[in-house]
Amino acid sequence: MTVAAPHEAGFSITVEPSGRHFVVHGDETILAAGIRQGIGLPYGCKDGACGSCKCRKLSGEVELGPHQSKALSAEEQLAGFVLTCCAHAKSDVVLESRQVTEAGALPIRKMPVRVLALTRLSHDVMKLRLQLPAGEPLQFHAGQYVEFILRDGARRSYSMANAPHTLSEPGTGIELHLRHLPGGKFTDHVFGVMKEKEILRIEGPYGSFFLREDSAKPMILLASGTGFAPIKALLEHMKFKGIERAATLYWGGRRPEDLYMDAWVREQLAEMPNLRYVPVISNATPEDNWTGRTGFVHRAVLEDFADLSGHQVYACGAPIVVDSARHDYVALAGLPDEEFFADAFTTEADKALP
Repeated sequence: MTVAAPHEAGFSITVEPSGRHFVVHGDETILAAGIRQGIGLPYGCKDGACGSCKCRKLSGEVELGPHQSKALSAEEQLAGFVLTCCAHAKSDVVLESRQVTEAGALPIRKMPVRVLALTRLSHDVMKLRLQLPAGEPLQFHAGQYVEFILRDGARRSYSMANAPHTLSEPGTGIELHLRHLPGGKFTDHVFGVMKEKEILRIEGPYGSFFLREDSAKPMILLASGTGFAPIKALLEHMKFKGIERAATLYWGGRRPEDLYMDAWVREQLAEMPNLRYVPVISNATPEDNWTGRTGFVHRAVLEDFADLSGHQVYACGAPIVVDSARHDYVALAGLPDEEFFADAFTTEADKALP
């Protein structure tokens, strides 16, 4: 088969069923081109590690760069699936992706931010508040994330833990929840020597993890560890907009202290009558005196909801939790695959796996 050579105008990418078009130039990936042109393709890690950007190729030729088999297996590749984050177009391409937003994505910007406050939420979780430049608001959807651009060009991604409307409140800024990974280039700095007023650089917003407000379906909100951060933003947004859809939050941790804003969640229950909360602990010790649900958090959902065919699921946290939830909810509880929205917290160690 003869593959067309890239031409000056680039290759055309068409996304069905929305019918949206964009152009990919040179050696950029399909996802990078989509983001650049405001096309709301689904994605997570952008490194071939999480599988969030997986979609079916209906026609055309692509070349896939390095990726993990858990993100795209050999069988899926043979069946015509691709990862847009590492796919390079070699001809005009038609993809099938049901999560393309009609209105397009928000503009992605680079900007300096100042550290407003550092607050310990638990022994290994820090709340970081960042002040945006005066007169330069950051537009984002509740649930999206920003990337820190480190001095050596490395990047680290963290979800905003507050909803966009809160930026209008004095002294608020962007709220992030960072878990300390010992030996981690960025979190060692945050937990060791970072001080208020330090200047950092961020870029964003990124991600397709945000509330689909055109649906009235009841929701399962699934969080593990600091995967609670974007879920908190969703809850703030729902309360602010008066969204009264039924929602059940399952938040999992190894020990009770890992549910570092448990009291905050319980305060919301009084103001959000359609919200339920199920904390789940996997490794409680006798001194914890834990009397609540135990085990794996994603399985607690299946214990309570045998049929998820009429639900939407918003999941965020460790890749093993998100991947297991997606598989089990679709295979065992009838959840439509397109109603599972997720951000997996893929660490640099995850990305380095073969």
